[in-house]
Amino acid sequence: MTGTLRGREIILAGGTGGLGSATAALLAQEGASVILGYRANHERAERMGRDHRVVQADLGSEDDRGALLDSASELYGLVILTGDPARGSNLAETLPRSFEANFAGPVLLAREAADRMQARGTAGAIVFLGTMQAAAVFPNSTAYAAQKAALVHAARVLAKELRGPANIRVNTVNPGVTEAGMAQASVASGKYERHLLEGAIPRYGKAEDVARAIRFLLEPDNYVTGQVLTVDGGLTL
Repeated sequence: MTGTLRGREIILAGGTGGLGSATAALLAQEGASVILGYRANHERAERMGRDHRVVQADLGSEDDRGALLDSASELYGLVILTGDPARGSNLAETLPRSFEANFAGPVLLAREAADRMQARGTAGAIVFLGTMQAAAVFPNSTAYAAQKAALVHAARVLAKELRGPANIRVNTVNPGVTEAGMAQASVASGKYERHLLEGAIPRYGKAEDVARAIRFLLEPDNYVTGQVLTVDGGLTL
């Protein structure tokens, strides 16, 4: 697949995090024109801005979503890596926050990006970032997992709406226990160590594992849409 993304504009919303930076590096190696969206981490955005275009955008804001999409003149791909772990025992507080960050913002951005692709006649690709918790039941994950599960279903609905002549493919990558992104703190705390000791997984995931899965789904000649690719080393088995 090397070189097939050369010159193509791809937005990584939430692209300055651990998973985003690995994905940006992989896409840049192939000559893609990468645009990184970020919400609050100015310091990291400044560092990554030396190699990529960066745009500050809160996906809960219609104006910010528009500004992020405006940064691409010929958008081919959109990868949405944003999210909120929604940790806390007070569901009255965590559920609304999770809804906006893990479902509403990503879905609205994807829909708006798809409208622009359709208007230009672009056969592009949209990739959502889900979680293994959207596919398997983990305790104390109600606020986070439920919204990610809804996101997975919304991605399939969007894929069905966008198939046909426009041929905009929509898929989801579900990472497992990964030493980057939101799972990094849980890995460091030893929360998932028993899965290694029991042999459920051979190792923790790496940001590059997720980046390669995203790259696969961005391939212009890809024949996959409406699917979920779980990158978890077999943990959800």
